[in-house]
Amino acid sequence: MPIFSSQQLHRVGLAIFECAGVSRKEAEQVMSLLVESNLAGHGSHGVIRIPRYVDEILKGITKPDTKIKIVKETPTTAVVDGNWGLGQVVARQTMNIAIEKAEKNNVGVVATFNCGHIGRMADYALMATFHEMIGYCVVNSRPQVVPFGGTQRMFNQSPICWAIPAGKEPPFVLDISTSVSAGGKIAVAHDKGEKLPPGYIVNKNGNPTLDPEDYYKGGAGLPLGGLVGYKGTGLAMVVDITAGILSGRGAAYLGENRGQGVFQMALKISAFRDLGEFKDEMDNLLRAVRNSKPAPGFKEVLVPGDLELRTRKKRLMDGIDVPQATWDEIVQTAMKVKVDVDKYLD
Repeated sequence: MPIFSSQQLHRVGLAIFECAGVSRKEAEQVMSLLVESNLAGHGSHGVIRIPRYVDEILKGITKPDTKIKIVKETPTTAVVDGNWGLGQVVARQTMNIAIEKAEKNNVGVVATFNCGHIGRMADYALMATFHEMIGYCVVNSRPQVVPFGGTQRMFNQSPICWAIPAGKEPPFVLDISTSVSAGGKIAVAHDKGEKLPPGYIVNKNGNPTLDPEDYYKGGAGLPLGGLVGYKGTGLAMVVDITAGILSGRGAAYLGENRGQGVFQMALKISAFRDLGEFKDEMDNLLRAVRNSKPAPGFKEVLVPGDLELRTRKKRLMDGIDVPQATWDEIVQTAMKVKVDVDKYLD
């Protein structure tokens, strides 16, 4: 697999988006978050998304440099029409609205519809932590996952993210799909020519399969939980209701051409606890979990967010590996908008 620095990937993507008609400002916002996902080890939400984003821009599905519109508002809530803007751009704006409301009224909640793919949930939930708040973000989209006991696609991967600040420790960040695997991770395995672990997907007939190609031939993802997958299905339905029905986007099963529905929240910690005491207790909890006794076969116990921070540090030094098939598709997309990628790899 080819390996690139974060700066190289950023420059290439920036050039591609600008030549596709995206302003420099918005292209910077999108690429900074895509590359950040690659650095954190989540290639599923990184530069692998460039071809799809550009294709939707060229087809007029995604409309760069459009303004969001607040269609309903209270002091603590807002419903926003994203006007089919670039997802990363829209979701940053709407999270800022939630944070501004929480600054004044202790809590801010924003639901958004008509929004492009926003990428990794952690990027938005973490925004709240810089304001001494707890951040929350979920999203629904096109149907790609079966319910527990079913064979028909009903939900998307329905990711959930909480980001909670600590004191001297890094923030606690839980960013998970309510399916066994994010759709992008299936795409990464497909581009690498790798098989998936058991229990990730089923084929179009509802039978278990390890071949990611089956996912693209009418198969589907499985809900989180295996034998207790009803738990993953229940969580997916909560996401579908809050990000989909409550926002006005609609439930995932209704189809692909509705974009993403997004539900974001910011909670001011000082409205509940003394901030210093809360952070001290967060530090104690995180350290207690890390210092707990590992099970046989494990060297250590990690908390959510630890692995991403380690991976980021390593990839900043060693570079980011990109599957050859993914890179080939990025190069083809670049050629489509008349960008010579070699020019940006020096």
